[in-house]
Amino acid sequence: MGIVRSALASKPVAALTSPHHIDHYLERINPLATAAAVRAKVVEVRRETGDSSTVVLRANGAWRGFQPGQHVQFGVEVDGARKVRVFSVASSAAARRGLLRNSRARRTFSVSVKAHPDGYVSQFLHREMTPGTVIFLSQAEGEFVLPAQVPDHVLLISGGSGITPVMSMVRTLKDRKHIGRVTFLHYARTRTDEMFTSELDELGQLAAEGVEIVRVYTRESAPDAELTGRFTIDHLKHLGINPVDTLTFACGPAGLIATVRDTYADLGAADQLRMEYFKVPSVDLSAADASGTLEFDVSGTTAENSGATILEQAEAAGLTPAFGCRMGVCNTCAVKKLGGAVRHVVSGEINANTDETTKICVHVPVGDVSVAL
Repeated sequence: MGIVRSALASKPVAALTSPHHIDHYLERINPLATAAAVRAKVVEVRRETGDSSTVVLRANGAWRGFQPGQHVQFGVEVDGARKVRVFSVASSAAARRGLLRNSRARRTFSVSVKAHPDGYVSQFLHREMTPGTVIFLSQAEGEFVLPAQVPDHVLLISGGSGITPVMSMVRTLKDRKHIGRVTFLHYARTRTDEMFTSELDELGQLAAEGVEIVRVYTRESAPDAELTGRFTIDHLKHLGINPVDTLTFACGPAGLIATVRDTYADLGAADQLRMEYFKVPSVDLSAADASGTLEFDVSGTTAENSGATILEQAEAAGLTPAFGCRMGVCNTCAVKKLGGAVRHVVSGEINANTDETTKICVHVPVGDVSVAL
């Protein structure tokens, strides 16, 4: 099948089917029978909590697999309209390393998603997704991944739905029988809000094998909890972890990531930290940035800078720019900034270079700004 797929994706075939790609025609016969485009069929939908679900997918032969921590652009088509969002893969990547030799098993993976009140795709996934549904996928993307050689001790920190890529990491390390210490520090509002509770309970029994599961509930007292409240350096001290010599992966809402980032920076351990956030912070519309004019050069539209993200201001002006995750993880919304300065809503970093690419979902204009929209 791989030889056939390569032949269909070749330049001679592309010339014959121009201006369309061969997949344009193959999809009409079988949505999964594509030469280059990744498609997947829903195998199972499992409810994790009252507002989150896991979707098990089986991809077609165009899927190249994933590394633990990576994400995919996940698209569903409803009433003729395709909506795309970005979700992290939550399952173990051990199948890629030969632990599961069956081809179909290697192409089976899962995403776990919390349904947000205003999230069209996440709501559809949680409430209406059924086995047999065909999903439009990208190849796995992202650099928030475990290194080829995992050190003797690795710390995984997650908050809320940021648990999904970290869960992929710990599942993979377990399946690969990683020799060394793995500390998994997860923050959730309550046990009821926590995803993968039963599995975390089971993993917590594996301490003798080097896997240490620590859960902190920020809005209730967990039975026999040794740690409470939000992340502080005292939590790491309690666990006997020195950030300076511990490779750390942190994923979660912007507030958690900012605290972890600042803590590591203060300790001189920034080079040990790998970060990914799942929700951008709200923007203070009264800040000094909310001045000047935002110019959408291609459409010829201008708007008074409100201080919101460029994406939000573009939508308010009646434009419909492409976007995926709305949190700076994917590059779907990236456009050329023609002039002016922008501030990243998470890091606070200001960029003022001309003709640079900007992710408009996580950048706000600082004064007058022009973008190619």
